[in-house]
Order: sequence, then C-alpha cells, then structure tokens
Amino acid sequence: MPPILSVSHLSKIYASGFKALDDVSLDIAKGEIFALLGPNGAGKTTLISIICGTVTKSSGAVTIDGDDNVAAYRKTRARVGLVPQEIALDIFSSVWNVTRFSRGLFGRPPDDAFLEALLKDLSLWDKRDSRIVELSGGMKRRVMIAKALAHEPDVLFLDEPTAGVDVNLRRDMWGLVRRLRDKGVTIILTTHYIEEAQEMADRVGVINGGKLVLVENKDALIRRLGKRHLAITLRAPLAAPPPQLGEWPLTLEEGGRKLVYTFDANVSGDGMAALLQKLKELGIDYSDLETSNTTLEDIFVDLVEKKA
Repeated sequence: MPPILSVSHLSKIYASGFKALDDVSLDIAKGEIFALLGPNGAGKTTLISIICGTVTKSSGAVTIDGDDNVAAYRKTRARVGLVPQEIALDIFSSVWNVTRFSRGLFGRPPDDAFLEALLKDLSLWDKRDSRIVELSGGMKRRVMIAKALAHEPDVLFLDEPTAGVDVNLRRDMWGLVRRLRDKGVTIILTTHYIEEAQEMADRVGVINGGKLVLVENKDALIRRLGKRHLAITLRAPLAAPPPQLGEWPLTLEEGGRKLVYTFDANVSGDGMAALLQKLKELGIDYSDLETSNTTLEDIFVDLVEKKA
C-alpha cells in the first residue's frame, strides 16, 4: 500500500542562511501513529508547516495520498488537520460556531450530528455555547483539536498537543488519538513528553539540527538500543567497585550505597546471577535488588547528545 504521506529530500533555508531542514525524506503509512521527536529548534514545526502548506519549502517534494501539496494545494490541505502549538481562536465566538465554521472552511457540508459526537468525544458538548474567552487553557486546547477534526481529515498533525495541560486531559487525548487511529486517521505527533510517544506511537523519528537522524519502529528501537539495569542496594557503602568485579560494567550511586550494573537488554540475565554470586563470595551484602529497562527518553537523549 502506498504511503498516505511522503516527504522527499525536503529542505528549508531562510533568507538569513539558516537551514531549518536538511534533505529530509520520510514515508508514513495510512492509520499509523508517528511520533516526531527532537529538541527545541530541531525543525519539527518547520517540517509540519511545510507539509500543511503554511511555510514554503526551499527544495524537495511533499505528497499526500499521491497528490503534490503545492500543485494540488486545496485538495491536499482538505485532507489534513493541524493542531498547532499556539492557541489561535476567535475568543468571542462560541465553541459550536468555531467548530462549525472550520468544517465549512474546507468545503464540507453541514453535519451537526458529526459535530455533536465530536464535541462529546472531547468533553466539550456542555461548553458548546460558551465563548472561547470563558474557557480554561485545557478546554481551549480541546477546542483546537475539535477545530482540526471538524472537516474529517485523513491526516492529523498534533504539534505539542499536551503542552501545559493537566494529566487527566493528557490521558483523555491519548484515548482520542487511539480512537482516531482505529477509524483510519493517520496521526503525526510532536511532543516534549516522550512518555507520550512511548505510550502511543507505532514508529518514532528523531530530528536534530534539521536532519532526520533516525526513523524506526518504536518497539524495535527499544529492543535494539535498550539497556537493562540492575540496581543493588548495599548494606554498607563502597568507595569504589572492587577490582574482582572488573568484568561487569558497574557504577556506584547514592554515595556508594547503590551498585548499578548496566547490560544489553537483548542478552540473557546470566550476567546478573554471576554478579550476585561474586558479591556473595566477596562478602558484599545487599538489602535490595531492582531491575529496570531503558526508556524511549533515555534513547532519545543519547541520540541527540551523540549528534550534537
């Protein structure tokens, strides 16, 4: 099946000479949840803005379901919904009017039943007659999502959708994203909350300095680059790991009271058993053991630092 979104050798160089995007190529499948990660200024918002047609590219091409987003601008723009970082709404209009107007703006016929279901899904139905100025920041964020979905787009961009919102709203939005994916909507998400990407995304891409550093299935990435950690709480602190433990990569934390063994997540746990046996032979007693796995955030930070 051809990708719903294809970006080919996309670059953006501003008049100042700053290169915001550098030869970015990316294909995204229909119904996929794709998380685009990167530090501030990495090029995430520029990439989204070019795809949505609000920023002009310097070179390259973008197609949405096979149509070029410049040559067939109106057609492709109608296929896309965008929730930008900044809240941009007519503050004196009602929730209902904002949503209904957005649907008509893209040439969709009136469908009050669809809009009612959408507002209920976003917990906005009770606020439908409220003016935007009367709403909390979290509710305004929900209205931005309703506005983006009002014309039933095939591709939805969420640019930092949960920035500054409470945990409950974040969880609600995660549920909404999954329901949209189940209906065949393709979701492209940028976020600083990397647990959001780990929770929801099928694939992740890391962009840094305008370059796409990595694109990979999320679970495969964690398996490939992930590490496991065994934290051993010692009954008596150590000044340094004994030389007899040199075959294990160990670090001391918490003033020498915690010995941490880090190893490849893809290998068996035999190294742990051997380490514990060696501790016993050396008379090093411990009170607790704790294992953990590398998170997507750990991998992201490591990738960005290596490319910096």
